[in-house]
Amino acid sequence: MKISVIYGSVRIGRQGIKAARFVVNVLTERGHDVTLVDPREYKLPLLEKRYKDYNKGEAPEMLENLAELFRNSDAFVVVSAEYNHSIPPALSNLLDYFSEEYLFKPSAIVCYSGGPFGGVRAAVQLRAMLGMLGMPGIPTIFPIPNVQDCFDETGKPLDEKYVKYIQKLIDELEWYAGALKEARKKGVSH
Repeated sequence: MKISVIYGSVRIGRQGIKAARFVVNVLTERGHDVTLVDPREYKLPLLEKRYKDYNKGEAPEMLENLAELFRNSDAFVVVSAEYNHSIPPALSNLLDYFSEEYLFKPSAIVCYSGGPFGGVRAAVQLRAMLGMLGMPGIPTIFPIPNVQDCFDETGKPLDEKYVKYIQKLIDELEWYAGALKEARKKGVSH
């Protein structure tokens, strides 16, 4: 399956990028075609105009590229930090540019923090947002407490337990992505 891993932080010294790379690595090892979407690379300005508000062919190239990627994705994994009990502004900004591209495709939440709670408070808010964008969340989330101590720069886990822990999330995501892909083939109405 084609899976977009959407990462949400642009902070200096960010640690969550290691978790995002871990997710990409595990999904790739399971045979999926995975793309990491990092807002630091796209540098999207604060949202003034959504992708769908542009006339066909007039959106900036980076938006066209993201729209194409998201249209062709079967599922999404959103990797989010927790900022002030919520999601990072860069993540919200990136997600809000699109809508139809997400429809009827499942999302999985990987959340993290530098402390003991693993970003679960952000995950609660993110689940609601993703549902409203049309990509319903699967039941399982994958929280990562003390993210700075869990992975090396390439995303290799410093403890193999993380590979075991994420399997349930990936199993569920694959099931939902397969089921919704088949349902989309029959047509959708919205």
